[in-house]
Amino acid sequence: MHNFIFGIFPYIAITVMVFGSIARYETVPFTWKTSSSQLLRRKQLVVGSILFHVGVLTIFAGHFVGLLTPIQIFDAIGISHGAKQTLAVVAGGIAGVMALVGGGMLLQRRMTDPRIRATSSLADIAILMLLLAQLVLGMGTIAVSLQHLDGHEMTKFMSWAQMILTFRSGAADQIADVAPVFKLHIFLGLTIFLVFPFTRLVHMLSVPVRYVTTRPGYQIVRSRRGKSRNTPAE
Repeated sequence: MHNFIFGIFPYIAITVMVFGSIARYETVPFTWKTSSSQLLRRKQLVVGSILFHVGVLTIFAGHFVGLLTPIQIFDAIGISHGAKQTLAVVAGGIAGVMALVGGGMLLQRRMTDPRIRATSSLADIAILMLLLAQLVLGMGTIAVSLQHLDGHEMTKFMSWAQMILTFRSGAADQIADVAPVFKLHIFLGLTIFLVFPFTRLVHMLSVPVRYVTTRPGYQIVRSRRGKSRNTPAE
């Protein structure tokens, strides 16, 4: 199971995320949205959303750079493994607290307001709970990381991620002896990749490139009498 979860499951999750997102965008593009509830209790949404998004984006950027940058580059620019580990703990801890507080506000808002709850799908609530669970696990890894400030444990995850990315065998062996909380954190992260195309998270990929090239010059506007005329699109 260890070899399957950390050696094969990453490819399954990433494949479903990529091709599932493409299929959703091409077949049901009008579902590609967040279904914002901004008009309902806007103040709480703004505060919670800012904290949550800033925290999550900071964590994502840190994981992306920290895991996928070759160790040799850190060595070349003089950043020791211990310094990298300390930076990850401090920056990740601050961002994690922000994301947890913001996410908690968003979940409380969505669960307790009858109007927002009525417009929320099961997937909306489930993915938010899943993200909060992932954040809790991430914060849990900090306690373990503080016992390995030499950075040696961090290099195991870097080797695993880079071996997965470059399709090298034996990736699962790199993290065979790490603490269970890390394994749960990785597994839940891969699960979020797996369900990504079926949730509101797809809006993270929204870049209005096609809008620039295919935007219509005119739109049809009907008057109250049923007549239509062409007006420039705004």
